[in-house]
Amino acid sequence: MAENQRNKDEDLAYGHFYDPKEKKTEGGERGIIGDTFRRFRHGHGTTQGPSVTEQYQPQLAGGNASASQAADPPAGAQGASGSTFDSLFSKGHSLIHGLGRQVAGKMSAFDTHSHTHPGQECPHGDYRFGSFAPERNGNDIKWYIDGCGYMWAVSEALEKAQKSIWILDWWLSPELYLRRPPSQNEQYRLDRMLLTAAQRGVKVNIIVYKEVTQALTRKYLSPTLPDYLHSMMAPSTNPVLSLLTKAGLAATFSSLERAEAESPLINPPVTVDSHHTKHHLEDLHPNVCVFRHPDHLPDAQTLQSSFISSVQNLSLTAASAAKLPSDAFKAIYGMNDGVVLYWAHHEKLCLIDGNIAFMGGLDLCYGRWDTNQHPIADAHPGDLKNIVFPGQDYNNARIMDFQHVDKWDENKLDRTKSSRMGWSDISVCLKGPVTGDLRAHFVQRWNFIYNEKYDVRKDTRYSRLTMSSAFTGAQPSEDNQPVGGSDGVVAAPQQQVSQQGDSVAPSETLGPGPGPYFPPPTPQSSRGLDGGQQGTDRGFEGEDGDGTARGLGGEGGFRDKLRGKISEKIQHARDEFGELYEEPSPVPSVGPVPLQIVRSASKWSHGVPTEHSIASAYIEIIKNSQHFVYMENQFFITATSDEQRPIRNKVAAAIVERIVRAARAGQKFKFVVIIPSVPAFAGDLRDEDALGTRAIMEFQYDSIYRGGYSIYEKIQQAGFEPTDYIRFYNLRSYDRINASAVMKEAEQRSGVLYEEARKEHDDAVGAGYGGSGEGTATSGGGEHQQYQAYQQGAAQVSESQGLASGIWDSVSECYMFQGADIRSAPWASGNVPEIDAFVSEELYVHSKVLIADDRIVICGSANMNDRSQLGDHDSEIAVIVEDPTPVESSMNGQPWRASKFAASLRRQLFRKHLGLIPAQNCERPDQNFAPIGVENTYDYGSAEDQLVQDPLSDNFLELWNSRARQNTEAFRRVFRPVPDDNVKSWKEYDEFYGKYFHAQGKGPEAKPAMYGWGHVVKDTFSAGDQGLSEVKEVLSSIKGTLVEMPRHFLIDEDVAREGVGLNAFTEEVYT
Repeated sequence: MAENQRNKDEDLAYGHFYDPKEKKTEGGERGIIGDTFRRFRHGHGTTQGPSVTEQYQPQLAGGNASASQAADPPAGAQGASGSTFDSLFSKGHSLIHGLGRQVAGKMSAFDTHSHTHPGQECPHGDYRFGSFAPERNGNDIKWYIDGCGYMWAVSEALEKAQKSIWILDWWLSPELYLRRPPSQNEQYRLDRMLLTAAQRGVKVNIIVYKEVTQALTRKYLSPTLPDYLHSMMAPSTNPVLSLLTKAGLAATFSSLERAEAESPLINPPVTVDSHHTKHHLEDLHPNVCVFRHPDHLPDAQTLQSSFISSVQNLSLTAASAAKLPSDAFKAIYGMNDGVVLYWAHHEKLCLIDGNIAFMGGLDLCYGRWDTNQHPIADAHPGDLKNIVFPGQDYNNARIMDFQHVDKWDENKLDRTKSSRMGWSDISVCLKGPVTGDLRAHFVQRWNFIYNEKYDVRKDTRYSRLTMSSAFTGAQPSEDNQPVGGSDGVVAAPQQQVSQQGDSVAPSETLGPGPGPYFPPPTPQSSRGLDGGQQGTDRGFEGEDGDGTARGLGGEGGFRDKLRGKISEKIQHARDEFGELYEEPSPVPSVGPVPLQIVRSASKWSHGVPTEHSIASAYIEIIKNSQHFVYMENQFFITATSDEQRPIRNKVAAAIVERIVRAARAGQKFKFVVIIPSVPAFAGDLRDEDALGTRAIMEFQYDSIYRGGYSIYEKIQQAGFEPTDYIRFYNLRSYDRINASAVMKEAEQRSGVLYEEARKEHDDAVGAGYGGSGEGTATSGGGEHQQYQAYQQGAAQVSESQGLASGIWDSVSECYMFQGADIRSAPWASGNVPEIDAFVSEELYVHSKVLIADDRIVICGSANMNDRSQLGDHDSEIAVIVEDPTPVESSMNGQPWRASKFAASLRRQLFRKHLGLIPAQNCERPDQNFAPIGVENTYDYGSAEDQLVQDPLSDNFLELWNSRARQNTEAFRRVFRPVPDDNVKSWKEYDEFYGKYFHAQGKGPEAKPAMYGWGHVVKDTFSAGDQGLSEVKEVLSSIKGTLVEMPRHFLIDEDVAREGVGLNAFTEEVYT
């Protein structure tokens, strides 16, 4: 029953409804009410409305109000049927939408400032950048580029955990393999490692984001909301208009409920299934505790009450918008206080025994593990044991996003035909006094959620944490049996042991630490209330020191009563906020590096006043940069001015200010940014499902190139050429699927198709949920007969030019340093011709890093958008690194003393993107696979290092830009990927891309697409072997993965248009 209910809830997951085909001819402005009414009236009809530009920046729309009005047909042009109702409803809709527009603006203006001027008044912490934590000396830190080395290091740390493992993730996949290939590393599956740790007494605490899976609150509010809206109409309203408006409201909300069920309003970015994460892990062992947060919806009665009480005594007029309490309108759109519909916990943090921390951009989940060369093919016809990406970890979200990750049988990607999508990311490992701040952050979050959700449950599995909890753990179980009594439940601890070994009460503070954490007054510091010298000086006790002569001391005296009251208040604060006020215990210095933790946190996410110290750090570091800034990020949505609403963060303003200042001073200054070519995983940008991605792309283009207030336009308005100072780039990779004669012969000898054997392999290594896996007999404990039969057949296959050895199962090394020449890669035709085995895909950039002047680094979980930067949206965490260890370098040809950490990280990234490092072998770990304590290895002074040493030298800039241009042209010639600068309109999109990769027609008569997703477009090459040679010749020119970001893609179109899924409220989700 519970599972059925959960499935019903997930059927109501947020999505959107919008069809750009319908013209703006009825109902007035675009908006939720108008859209749903039109959908109700016309069944599944839709309406085209103004673009995001027209809606929020009408002065840029290329027209004026009169032109827009002229486009609408006169009232009499409508048919007689429904014309009166249309007119009346249009008035009601305009009223409601007008109110919504004004309140949206009002809500957007609540901030004291827009994070442009850190000096203005704004709630924040006491330390640099307004952080809750100070800069701390005496730390050590190392970087990890991509998931292979990072997850290996995490696995080593988990193996050595003695007391505690604390994990904070957006998504955590229990079946994730931290070392590859899985068949040789079965003990390194994440859930198995956590179970082993729990069995030896380690206490595991995990917090994951609880995704949106339920219906919008508008469904909860119906019929209360339409009835109440109708009651707010003025008493003098014409009775006929009142009656028709009531009918219209009822029809609208009925239609909206139906629309939600059929095509929900906002889909979560991925089906992360935190329900499975929690219950799978907690079922392992009672020492494992998992919190999911936030709860997105209250019960209907609470929400209805909140809404009605918020808008009582207000009349429904657009003029009342300025007076309408924000909570009331937030309630209408599912955003009232205490309800979090859209925002997520986005941190990626793992703390081991409280003194080693991993953080950055990498979640411990599917799709993140990858090597530096980013192979996108994983077919191993010679030996299935070489598979690297089992089950749904082989994923290409551009083709098919994670499909119900708790049901692996629905993973339909065929490894013999489709590529995966590569994942480029950055994380760090650190140790030293700064880990106390990360412990404090985790303890605050844990206790905040505990107080909000779990305290009332009185489940002994859960309890509040203290700063000392990281050092205490639990008792190991005997014979690997679960810890606890006969019922298998761990009792709540009565005492904790501090780092120094002293017994303390669970809520007791630990005393002074390296920096203040807003400690409350204690009896010892409360102006002498406890007697002693302080008490005598203040005169609270008698001359004899016992207080009896004054009647203040003694049992039951005023002093004891007052002390009791204060202690009661302190304990109440602790009960309410956990150990929010507790200082971290002292941690010894372990290295020379000053580090500071910054974050985005607020009332909903952390129970604290809004902190946006990450945004402040980005702005200040950019403004103070001297020569060069490099950024990698998953998104780039930021504003140069207030006119760019709805975007509110002003990092772009800092970028423009710094560039213009450099240009006016005649200074050579460069700003380099790498972002994904298509963010947010959409497949075909033409599809209705891609609305969210198109909205993000439009906001990005308006931030960078277009719209009147973009970075490029602001620099041009100042009289300078923007490309002389700032440029944007993407990443892309290619590979070859080994569906050669080896696969064909192995299938023939075994009588088993490769994909069927592969599924049994994945089940054999336990790469599935709850035993279901790929749905083969293996997952139920049966013998994997097809897998074994295939392996026996593959063992008999002739060597066939080395294609059975595994060496050529991927050709991604061909564009890396010292890699083989793709023109010499062997092939023997089998299931497909070689030309059809080549595939390409964007390399998804998920990093969140900034490097300034090779001296300072910001690395963490925060994207460059409002969601991450504003503080009161997604929760985030990052570290600021200023390594004092010098590295002699150069900047614009002049000697420059760089920082070891910043310089080595930036150079390694540049060399990876340019193909100037060798391919990474996941089975041969080097120093960059180890946790903190083993330094990063980097070959300073090598020929390849010297090519990227000076980011301002003309030689480097020529290498960087020419390679990006060369790679872009090669990928365009062979694969025709989009976005592309040759595609300025949807018509050109269809001509350049659609006619090759779209099915022609609809229904049973539809013709399949000419080519599979990401495959070679053979039309532009000669036939036969000559065409194959031409393709290989072009591919041989690709070095690394760097490509240009197209500036003119769909420049003649509105990339996103408003609808039910994109309006004055839901746009916040996309910025």
